[in-house]
Amino acid sequence: MKIGFAGLGVMGAPMAGHLVQAGHDVAGFNRSPGKARAWAEATNGRFAATVPEAAAGAQLFILCVGNDDDVREVVTAALPALTAGAIIVDHTTASARVAREMAALAAGQGVLFIDAPVSGGQAGAENGQLSVMAGGDAAALAQIEPVLMHYAKAVRHMGPAGSGQLTKMVNQIAIAGVVQGLAEAVHFARTAGLDTDAVYDAVSKGAAQSWQMDNRWKTAAAGQFDFGFAVDWMRKDLGLVLDEARANGAHLALTALVDQFYSEVQAMGGARWDTSSLAARLQARERR
Repeated sequence: MKIGFAGLGVMGAPMAGHLVQAGHDVAGFNRSPGKARAWAEATNGRFAATVPEAAAGAQLFILCVGNDDDVREVVTAALPALTAGAIIVDHTTASARVAREMAALAAGQGVLFIDAPVSGGQAGAENGQLSVMAGGDAAALAQIEPVLMHYAKAVRHMGPAGSGQLTKMVNQIAIAGVVQGLAEAVHFARTAGLDTDAVYDAVSKGAAQSWQMDNRWKTAAAGQFDFGFAVDWMRKDLGLVLDEARANGAHLALTALVDQFYSEVQAMGGARWDTSSLAARLQARERR
């Protein structure tokens, strides 16, 4: 399949690389041309200097960019270069509103738009183990699902345009609560004078077990936060969640509180620390 891919960051670059490895003809664009050239050289993909160049003649156009404005800019630039019947898949974590806008815009030009945010982080992208939650035309998703499975372990259709983004918001709400609980558990264990490794061994095989506990307990207890999903990105995502909640009437007291805690982590200099750094603000209190 001829594919255009825009956004070759820590997520997009490995995702696009998997497509090249699978034998697809992939043209990669990044707003920093050096990254796109490096990606093309590393993968034998094609370098595209502009979005229209990446989209030209593509049956499938994929983007994984930063925010709503980026999505609008890239999709608007790509549409004139795409032929009727092409499919756009947006892996950006963005608002449900922009997903609906882009779906309507694309439909006006005979192109299908699928909002398909992912979960699994950089490691999931590199290992081809992402979970994809998608909104939009179910038949179009089924058509390109075998392509997405080159970097995903699961693809799930969630409903009409915007449903993928809403599902990703649910994912981030759940993570925010779990990571705060983990931070408080580590903090309590330390202040109680317990051996945190022994505590992990004792509680991680029971009802308290979670992905966050298995992957972030020991590093959080050691004050190591320089990997994983960055606080800046999580705050962007929680901002989308809280905006949507204000519109639909959902009550998200814990999510709003955790977002406030992340702002404190940013003020500590932790903007690029991973999300388990909620433990850092509690560890700072231990030292007072």
